[in-house]
Amino acid sequence: MAAGAAAMFSADAIAQHINENGAILNKQLGGNIRHSVSRWCYSNFSLEELCIAAKRLGIESVELLNVEELPVVKRHDLTCGMVSAIRGGFGITRGWNKIENHEGLIKLYADLLIPETAKAGMTNLICFSGNREGMSDEQGLKNCAIGLQKIIPLAEKHKVTLVMELLNSKVDHKDYMCDRTAWGVELCKMVGSENFKLLYDIYHMQIMEGDIIRTIRENYMYFAHYHTGGVPGRNEIDHTQELNYPAIMRAIVETGYKGLVGQEFIPKNPDKLLSLEQAIKICTV
Repeated sequence: MAAGAAAMFSADAIAQHINENGAILNKQLGGNIRHSVSRWCYSNFSLEELCIAAKRLGIESVELLNVEELPVVKRHDLTCGMVSAIRGGFGITRGWNKIENHEGLIKLYADLLIPETAKAGMTNLICFSGNREGMSDEQGLKNCAIGLQKIIPLAEKHKVTLVMELLNSKVDHKDYMCDRTAWGVELCKMVGSENFKLLYDIYHMQIMEGDIIRTIRENYMYFAHYHTGGVPGRNEIDHTQELNYPAIMRAIVETGYKGLVGQEFIPKNPDKLLSLEQAIKICTV
């Protein structure tokens, strides 16, 4: 009964907000931003339903999917702008900054994540620093570089980019190490490969350091992907929060960025697709 109700809601929402002739936003509005949507923010929809909605809204990607889910987006002629890597006990809190994690992480990425990402035709695969747990940032940098340099040759071979996400350690991810742009940029320099870059999450970095547009202009060459979210609260990116997303999107475009921007906010509006549609309009510049 619950599953049926969810399906009915999804179908009604899609019918209400999406023109039956297909993609209504990018094709009508034009613009220089390629749009993606984070799967976890729309968990009330099945992946199939979200793909249908994304396709009709002019969204190119549904992201943060497990490798086993990639055939679903391909079936809908979509891509996955960022493949997930939270599995096997590894993830945000347990990552590359601990030497004792390297053997397991290397096996996970080498045996499964990198080959399957490449096989599906995707290019960006997420990774995480892990929490500090008393470790200095300097030691964490060294440890991350040691581990990542062992797996980067395989990523280069498969044309996959490992992308470490910048997250805030103030509100959402206490003790997370890769919580400042400067730290992440230094790690990129230490790893020394175009196949290792950063996921610049605008929501998280507004909380940690602000100065979003200047940071993008000065460090864009180290950013492989962007995420949105309203501050405070990580909700809609409209007038209810403090960031000027049209100005931020224009700054991203000015850097020559051709990748995807992932909508990663949690809609407060019960009509989640309406919030997603509005976010795409806000970010279409």
